[in-house]
Amino acid sequence: MTSVFSLTQCVGYVALVLGVASFLQKTDRRLKIVLIFQCIAYAIHFLLLGNIPASASNCVSIVRTILSLKTRSLYVAFVLTIVVIAIGFATIKTPAGLLPIIASIVAIYGMFLLEGVPFRLSMLICTAMWLANNIISHSIGGVILESLIATTNTYTIVRMNADARARIVTA
Repeated sequence: MTSVFSLTQCVGYVALVLGVASFLQKTDRRLKIVLIFQCIAYAIHFLLLGNIPASASNCVSIVRTILSLKTRSLYVAFVLTIVVIAIGFATIKTPAGLLPIIASIVAIYGMFLLEGVPFRLSMLICTAMWLANNIISHSIGGVILESLIATTNTYTIVRMNADARARIVTA
């Protein structure tokens, strides 16, 4: 396990701040833009921890999120899913390595096929998988990050539902 203030853990703390900031966004576009920077920090963090499946999964997440800002193509989603599966076969050494790979596949589905609250619910599923991965990987910032993301994302889902109900009442 690395020191609480090692470079590795500090990069994880940067990902933490960016992750919380991303899930405070009520618009999908802003969430995705901040998420790109969080994925960059996370990819570096997991590389430094030696968790290659998680790092590789985050690299795909960067590309996935950028592409999801430009298109909602099922073909692109399918290709990204195949890439994630291939990365999984190439990098997974233990059953725990499946967690970031499955989370990435769920995120592809959410990013390309869902929006609003359903999109955030798919990301909540991903959060649970990443939380388990981070506990196993001894990622201090990652455990805190995913715990805060779960809380923040749930809070934002409640806010979005309240906004939707308010629009119905005033309509």
